[in-house]
Amino acid sequence: MVNSFRIKYIFSMINKELIKPQRIVVVGGSENKFKPGGKVLENLLNGNYNGEIYVINPKTQTVQGIKSYNNTNDLPHVDLAILAIPAKFCFNTIKDLTKKGTKAFIILSAGFGELNEEGKKIEQQISDFADKNNISILGPNCIGIINKNFKGVFTTPVPVYNPKGVDFISSSGSTAVFVMEAGIKMGMQFSSIYSVGNAIQIKVEDILEYFDKNYISGESSNIIMIYIEQLSNPAKLLKHSISLNKKGCNIIAVKAGLTQAGSRAASSHTGAMASPEIVVETLFKKAGIIQCYSREEMLYVAGVLFYGKPKGKNVAVITHAGGAGVMCADALEKGGMKVPELKNENTQKLLEHLHQGSSASNPIDFLATGSAEQMGLILDYCNYKFNEIDESIVIFGSPGLFDVEPVYDLLSNKIDNTIKPIYPVLPSPVNTEKAIEHFISKGKIFFPDESVLATAIAKIYNTNPIFEYPGKIDIKPDKTIRNIIKNAKGRYLTPYENRKLLQFAGIEAIDEYIVKKLDDLILLNENLTFPIAMKTVGPIHKTDIGGVVLNINNIEEAKQTFDKLIKIPDCTAVLIQPMITGIELYAGSIKEKNLGHIVMTGMGGIYLETLKDISTSICPIGRKEAETMIKSLKSYPVLKGKRGKKSINFYEFQNIIVNLSKLLTLIPEISEMDINPLIATGNSILAVDCRIKIET
Repeated sequence: MVNSFRIKYIFSMINKELIKPQRIVVVGGSENKFKPGGKVLENLLNGNYNGEIYVINPKTQTVQGIKSYNNTNDLPHVDLAILAIPAKFCFNTIKDLTKKGTKAFIILSAGFGELNEEGKKIEQQISDFADKNNISILGPNCIGIINKNFKGVFTTPVPVYNPKGVDFISSSGSTAVFVMEAGIKMGMQFSSIYSVGNAIQIKVEDILEYFDKNYISGESSNIIMIYIEQLSNPAKLLKHSISLNKKGCNIIAVKAGLTQAGSRAASSHTGAMASPEIVVETLFKKAGIIQCYSREEMLYVAGVLFYGKPKGKNVAVITHAGGAGVMCADALEKGGMKVPELKNENTQKLLEHLHQGSSASNPIDFLATGSAEQMGLILDYCNYKFNEIDESIVIFGSPGLFDVEPVYDLLSNKIDNTIKPIYPVLPSPVNTEKAIEHFISKGKIFFPDESVLATAIAKIYNTNPIFEYPGKIDIKPDKTIRNIIKNAKGRYLTPYENRKLLQFAGIEAIDEYIVKKLDDLILLNENLTFPIAMKTVGPIHKTDIGGVVLNINNIEEAKQTFDKLIKIPDCTAVLIQPMITGIELYAGSIKEKNLGHIVMTGMGGIYLETLKDISTSICPIGRKEAETMIKSLKSYPVLKGKRGKKSINFYEFQNIIVNLSKLLTLIPEISEMDINPLIATGNSILAVDCRIKIET
């Protein structure tokens, strides 16, 4: 958390009364510590809170030693009210306390919108009232807040505050508890916990914004974990994640609900592929958020960041258990990391200090009989002699034959004095239980599983950097372009209009002719270079209805094809293009509400639908990011040219992605766009087919 004397309260949704209240009332406080109102009061009393605590409970005079008031009228002024009463009483209680000057509320109570329509109506009443009266509402249906100033939750465990610990924001109270339990068991410490529940006012993005606005380098936590169920304002999440990343803060997130069927009725390839999962992955990638898919993975990633990001791809695996070392090495290699063979004079020197039968080639296996001193020596070699090593994983459990506490003491010391990150795997929770507790007491985190750790390390190392936004776009759409957009609301552009937009964007297109009558085709004959392709104008999915005919070799075939195509329902004309060969590429975009344009690229034509090998980002996109998008494609080696085939012009491919981004930035009315295929031939990349839809 931030230093309490330097908090800057930027906006009223999250106010100082919510973060650092001087007076707190528990409405529904109870002697029964198995009830939310009883447990939250106990946690406040035991949590070193320095302010005044009050209780409202008309059934008793005192609750857990605290004076109890019958109603809000008798209560002195309070900053924060924690509500643990039935949902139907919450709105009136909030109104009454607001009149007395209360500015912040945490609603622990359930039975709101998650239950029924009546609950949703109460939520709306409270939300409208909060906005009108400039008060903060956290919840309902949440577990509350834990921060430096107070422990306002009705659950356990309540972690000890550590300003350098992890900040955790969670949509789900139960998930917050599960993460705390597992994290504490690993040795993880926390700076704050915020549970938003139904989030009728304060949402995950708002708390992230608060962290950003109040971030103080050297004082604030530099690790934020997020469990999020509903993305209400993805643009806000993007903005503040990028800002926090630039300040040195790492963000890890699990987004639940990725596989729910989307409701988008999109006719473009891009729209069809922009599933909720793809959208979230693209958002997180652009924001520099490390995306995880489970609580365990999120905690392992946070633990790795606690010890420091991997400095390179080359990892030393140090173990006294051969099988664990092999599994760890396999997981590292699978994630794109390297476990380089150590084969030099230093390897032999190290081997001389280890027991016979040990291996120093990497994984470095110093056997079950290996000592603490040997492990320390191996780490010294990795730190100072093995220049090819960037970081080390130490796997040390026990078969129960000896006390490993001295080993863990030495490991803790080496971690404190290393120049390369060391990640400790302690996989014997039964045989070394006390030694692990001792290790944790020194402020250390440990990892129970070497393969999960290896995956987490690879995930962090392979996370894209935050790209700088490209500069201001100097050009503006001319009158012709603006008129096209103005007159095309809610429809797809015509081929002529598509071509105009591509020209404006600086994306080169193949030559084409549009004919509406057979006589026009005959007159055009002298200008045609066979073979040609002919396509219907009008129908959206031309290929599906037989509206595309390729490799037409003469005018007679062209006339027959025209007669066939023009009779297809909704066909208004026929488009004619020369046939060109090359590698088929693709670029497209879909506009996402509250986020902007998602750009996709990859191999085009039939490869787009069969391989679905795409790379995505969010506008605006600069050249360096475009280059990264292309290189991340699985088909990148194919595009580079293999077995005598020439590489595509990557510089031009980057240009197309950057220019497409500029077009979408300048003309935000574009709702869907496909350029498929783009044909890479020689040094050129030409747009062959384009589909652009303008929003209503």
